[in-house]
Amino acid sequence: MGGLYEQQQIAFRGLTMVMIAAVALVFLLLLFLYESFRAAGAMMLIALLAVAGVYVGLWVTGTEFNITSRMGMTMIVGIVTEISIFYFSEYQELAGTERRLVTAGLNRMRPIMMTSFAAMLALMPLALGLGNGADMLRPLAIAIISGLVCALPLVLIYCPPCWP
Repeated sequence: MGGLYEQQQIAFRGLTMVMIAAVALVFLLLLFLYESFRAAGAMMLIALLAVAGVYVGLWVTGTEFNITSRMGMTMIVGIVTEISIFYFSEYQELAGTERRLVTAGLNRMRPIMMTSFAAMLALMPLALGLGNGADMLRPLAIAIISGLVCALPLVLIYCPPCWP
């Protein structure tokens, strides 16, 4: 039992380093892309709050925190950042218009909701443990679904006021 626990701790440390590197690289990419600490910081804050939502989702469902759920957390950082980038890019393209925040929200809400709900529905059989091998990937599916559920209102409501 001691050797298995030690291997698990080594894997957790490695995945923690990957998570930290992913967050740092995504933040640098956002800074390079938009040249704005405010926009990059708001997008990263939402991604990190979505990661906190993963912990809540795992706790609510009684799912253990393991390597596959940690991989789902790392994936959530990228997925939520991508959603934020789509919204912010639309906001920037509408420069000069008076109601660009509202217009960008109206233009991007449907695609953001559709892709997020499609991802959640596609992962639902794994989250419910249906099918062969689903138990192994169940924490990953729950992590991604709970991260998306947490991130959607944050991206659509909280993030936009931080941009102007």
